[in-house]
Amino acid sequence: MNRGDDRSAQRRQALAAAVEQVAHGDRAALKTVYDMTSAKLLGVILRIVRDRETSEDVLQDVYLKVWRRAGRFDPAVASPVTWLCVIARNTAIDCARRQGRGDPVVSGPAEAMEEIEDDTIAADDFLCDMEDHERVRLCIKQLQNEHRNSIRLAFFDGLSHSQLAERIGAPLGTVKSWIRRGLASLKGCLGGE
Repeated sequence: MNRGDDRSAQRRQALAAAVEQVAHGDRAALKTVYDMTSAKLLGVILRIVRDRETSEDVLQDVYLKVWRRAGRFDPAVASPVTWLCVIARNTAIDCARRQGRGDPVVSGPAEAMEEIEDDTIAADDFLCDMEDHERVRLCIKQLQNEHRNSIRLAFFDGLSHSQLAERIGAPLGTVKSWIRRGLASLKGCLGGE
């Protein structure tokens, strides 16, 4: 393992330990979690909400949820950054829906999806975990087009399943199936992590 891998592993362990301390009511640990992750989570939120001031408010809501839910974090299921990113993404989508925006991100017609290059979107935006960037990118590239595009629109652009189905003109059940199968394929490709 090289020095960069050692630092990444140490950082991941420190973050997991801080989340565990938050679960026990440690306010200083919440500050540590915030300091280690706020820039990344704000980026996730901004991508969906598209307004800096609102995104900062959503970020505050995210850390309130982290304070209340830290006991639910299971390092055997996900990395701490991935767990935090899921909370940030879901909170941002909820905010966009409350604002009545419907589709959180409007990026053009469905036909434009076919023009998206597989390697244009960084995989760390998907998992919010820089350590697995290259592996995730390669696994995403191996997915079937429908699975890959559905996952990208759902996770990168923050579309709900129903918004995605409407956007690409496919039945809701089909879209859910594509996402489920795509995520299962990703999990298999990543070795079940």
